[in-house]
Order: sequence, then structure tokens, then C-alpha cells
Amino acid sequence: MTTPFPFTAVVGQDDLRLALLLNAVSPAVGGVLVRGEKGTAKSTAVRALSALLPEVAVVPGCRFSCDPAAPDPGCPDGPHEAGNGVDRPARMVELPVGASEDRLVGALDIERALAEGVKAFEPGLLAEAHRGILYVDEVNLLHDHLVDLLLDAAAMGASYVEREGVSVRHAARFLLVGTMNPEEGELRPQLLDRFGLTVEVAASREPDQRVEVVKRRLAYDADPAAFAARWAEEEAAVRQRIAAARALLPQVRLGDGALRQIAATCAAFEVDGMRADIVMARTATALAAWAGRTDVLAEDVRQAALLALPHRRRRNPFDAPGLDEDKLDQTLEEFSGESPDDDPDPDGGGGGGGGQPAPDAGPQGGDTGARPEEGEGGQPQPSGAQEQPAARASEPFRTKALSVPGIGEGAAGRRSRARTEHGRTTGARRPRGALTKLHLAATVHAAAPHQRARGRSGPGLVIRRDDLRQAAREGREGNLVLFVVDASGSMAARQRMSAVKGAVLSLLLDAYQRRDKVGLVTFRGSAADVALPPTSSVDAAAARLESLPTGGRTPLAAGLLKAHEVLRVERLRDPARRALVVVVTDGRATGGPEPVALASRAARLFAAEGIASVVVDCESGPVRLGLAGQLAADLGGTAVTLDELRADSIAGLVKDVQGASRRAA
Repeated sequence: MTTPFPFTAVVGQDDLRLALLLNAVSPAVGGVLVRGEKGTAKSTAVRALSALLPEVAVVPGCRFSCDPAAPDPGCPDGPHEAGNGVDRPARMVELPVGASEDRLVGALDIERALAEGVKAFEPGLLAEAHRGILYVDEVNLLHDHLVDLLLDAAAMGASYVEREGVSVRHAARFLLVGTMNPEEGELRPQLLDRFGLTVEVAASREPDQRVEVVKRRLAYDADPAAFAARWAEEEAAVRQRIAAARALLPQVRLGDGALRQIAATCAAFEVDGMRADIVMARTATALAAWAGRTDVLAEDVRQAALLALPHRRRRNPFDAPGLDEDKLDQTLEEFSGESPDDDPDPDGGGGGGGGQPAPDAGPQGGDTGARPEEGEGGQPQPSGAQEQPAARASEPFRTKALSVPGIGEGAAGRRSRARTEHGRTTGARRPRGALTKLHLAATVHAAAPHQRARGRSGPGLVIRRDDLRQAAREGREGNLVLFVVDASGSMAARQRMSAVKGAVLSLLLDAYQRRDKVGLVTFRGSAADVALPPTSSVDAAAARLESLPTGGRTPLAAGLLKAHEVLRVERLRDPARRALVVVVTDGRATGGPEPVALASRAARLFAAEGIASVVVDCESGPVRLGLAGQLAADLGGTAVTLDELRADSIAGLVKDVQGASRRAA
């Protein structure tokens, strides 16, 4: 077995280590979401935590880790009689991003269930993680149907496996820990709220600390066992402190004063629901127990807010996480009670009030907007553009639905029709590999003609493997939405570019909600640039858009050819994901010989390959040339104006790429 990196040997990352330790003290806190750039010891710290957790007592031979003091009456391996159990280390179970549903919740043998009437169940990762840690690396990339299963299990403390009326239920209470790199995309709000605490991590900028990180890592890689032995004493001390804090936890008193501060803080930051209040209360109590105290102080409430609220106050993926700490301190001061040096009120009216806030130890939200490139008016830039300062985007709005024609087989999402494992049943087929979704009627229909030949004598149906039919289902997939944005001088008018950026920002929000990948190509001057390669990080695209300068000529053909190259490379990486190209332009083309004809030829490449496209027509004014409509015809797509893009506009029906394809045909 590989020796894990010692938890106490992790350099820095105080907030990360504290959040993990608080969950070890009180699993009711609800888990940790660790957000940060790559290479910041996120996974290392999480994997090291399991070695510090106390052992758990389990019923011997139970695959579902039932507690011998209170065994689950509905356990599939039961019933168990209460009695002595055996101790084993707490488990940390890793859920791979590409795991199947059966691997997560378990698999039921449908053939034996139908033919023999027995529940032959193979437990999944949720059963294995019961009373331990369920760790999801890159949790933001987890498929939607697995996220739904995790939400159900976390809410109910149990997992249900249903297969055509045959069901199995088992307990599934676990500490959910996830790590993610925000550059690769954000997390669904429903799952985000399920994590009790969140921590932002980043690599240290202090040279001495970075040197120490490298030294420890090299020493561990050279001899993991010897390195772990050097830290054994510190590990044992932390393990004993966790056990002592767990024992002290029931005695910690959360006074009315602390509760008022918690409620006032949650109200001041306008978090949704009541889960934040409950998580803050549990976190503050765990902080007091970790410090060896039986009373919750204001410093505990402050630290709990810094860990429990940042991810709950985001309203959209473009909001920076974090809290205004001045506002937090002001709220705590306003609702402070008596000083922590005073004796607590025996009636519970003043406990936890007052107290000086602890030094800043929590994550802060920073300004994620990049500074716009400032170009001096009239001065030529290297690209040949007359560059204008970047305009700010107007307020985003809800956009009309855009989809890719046909039926795909890409990653699960919410944009275009696709054959998926989840969705409405549209037919049946023979299973390829393991049977996951049984089509009962088709299975019975396939088996019925053979009952006499198989010697059926009783009421039961004789089922063979060849009779089983897989349900064919249709759902929705996520697409690659590639934005091709005109940043030339014809778009440079401040008010106009602000509206254009607002439209693109609205489409980016729509892409986030529909679980798409996004990319951004811009063109101006004499060339086109890939401002953002295809990624799941919609907020990264928004940041690039915000700092986009404008000016110069309109190399429309260069922008289309660059987009075509991006799609060619992306097809090699992810051939199942279909693309939707969104060209944002007024349709003008300037610069070079025959720019309009060259742009038309470039556009027809997309039409020849059947690439779905839509042109957002940004032309304004009383006289319109209709160039964007001609471009859309060359692309084999459709054109919509900025006004028609709004879902609440009265300009007509929802614009759909498929409808344009039918008209072009």
C-alpha cells in the first residue's frame, strides 16, 4: 500500500487544513469544497486526512459498514443483531469523474431478479463510503446524472437502486470532499450548496515557503516511508487532538448571542435558504471544540462565516467568491453581546457575544476582471488596429434557445437532443455490454415466443440473456459553443460594443446553465486570435470578453478560418461533442484583396461540413446593408438581431439552428 503524504507536512494552506480538520471533528459540518489553481496540494491534503480519522466499529462481514451499536434494519446484508463489532480504519473512497451510475450506486442483476426473484446486489462507491469520506477530484467536471445521485444520497443519507420495480436501499452517510480548478468550469449551484465549507487555495508567493514545499516533496518522493516516519509524532498529536475535540463537542455551548450573530451575518450577506445558518452554527461549535473551549466566541463565528458563506453568496458564475470582511466585522460588532472575558450568561442569552475578531484567515474574493489594454487614439498598434479602450458589457439577459440539429451522443448537458443513458424512453435495443436500463415490455416480448420450447411449467417467465433489451433513451447533451467576435473599428462605438458584449455575456450565461464548453475567437486589424481555447470555464471567457479592445479593419475571413481550425483540433480531442458556432458581427469585411469574397468562401467551409451556426447581427442604424444575413446564408445557418436574441422579445418565435437548416435545404 502506498504511504500517503503526511497531513502535518503540508506547507501553508492553513484554511484548507483547518476546514478538513473541522469536518474530522464534526462530520455534521457537511464536507469541504476546495477551489484553486493546479499544483496547490488540494488532493494531497485531502488524501492525507483519512489517516487522521478515528477508526469505526462495523458489523463483521457487512458490506455496508453497519454500526454494531445501531445496525440498519433495512441493510441488504441484514438483519443484524446488535452486539460487538470490529474496528477498521475510516475509508476514503474516490469517485472518478468518468464513473458509471452502476459504479456509484451499485448494480442489480436484472436477469436473476426476473428469473429467480432474488435481489443479487453488488454495492457501489456510496456503500463503500458510508461512515467515511467520499472524495471527488475535479468535482466540477462530474456528469449531471452522477451529481443528481450524489445530491439525493447526501440529502437522504441513503442510496436507492431502482430497476423496473425491483429496488434496494442502503444507508449512505459520508463526508463529501471535492476539489476543483475554477479555470475548468464552475459547479452546479445545487451541489455547491451541499458542501458545508469552501476554501480558496493558491500557491505561495514567498520564496522561502516555496523552497520548503519543494524540499519536502523531493524527500517524500525519495523515500515515502522514511519521510512519513519523520512526521509520525506530529501526526499522532493531531490524531489525539481530533479525538479530544470529538469528545468535547457535545459539551460546547452555542449561546443565543452567537446564534444572533450567525443569523445577522447570513441575513447581511443575503444567502439563500437556512442551510448557511445551520452550517455556520455547526462550524463555530467545532471551532470551539478544536480550540479546547466549551463556549462559542465571536472569533469562532467570524471564522465560520469565512469558511461557510463565500460559495453561498454567488448569484452567477461571473461573481467572484469571497466576503467583504469589513462588512462582516461591522455586522458582528453590531450584534455583539458581552465580552468573552465575562462569565457566560447561565440563561444562554449572552454566550458567544463580543470578542475581538480573529486575524484574517479566510479566503477573500478578488477583482477577477483584467485591466483593459489602453491604446492611444490614432496610434497604430502592431496588429494594424486603431485600438479603442475596452468597453464594459451591458447587463446580461435571458436568451432564446439555440440548438444543434439532429441527435448527438455527446456529454450530458441541456442544449441539444442526444441519445443518453437518462431521459425519456424512445425504444429498445440489445444491450452492448452490461445492461443498465431494462426495457421490460421489450424483454417480455422477446422472451414470450420461446416459453414452450424452454419447458415453462409454472407462472414464472423463463428469461435468457438474449431476451434482455436495453431501453433507448433520449435526453440532452452539452455542446461546444464557439464564439467568433468582431472587434474591429466598425464595432468600436462604445454604446454599440457595450451591447455586443452584453449579448455575448448573456449567451455565456446560457452556455453555463446548459453545461456547454465554450471558446472565444476574436478578429480585428489584420488577424484573428484565439482569445480562449475551448474550456468548461465560462467565467474565464467572460473575463477575456471584458478586457477585449476594439479597433482597426475587419478581417472576417481570418476570424472564420481561425474558428474552423479550432473546431478541427477540438474534434480530434472530443469527437462526440458537437459544435455550435456563434458569429457576432455586422457582416462587414475589409482589408486585403477581395475581403467579401474570401469571407464567403471561408463561411462555406462550415456549411460543407454541416457545422451548426448562428450569426448575431450587430448592424444598427436606419439603413441596413443585410451583410450578416448573407453571411448566415453562406454558413448554412441563421441570423438573429440583438433584439431578437432576447427570450422576452416580441420579434418572433425562438430562433433554432435546425429551422435554419431546413430552410437552407
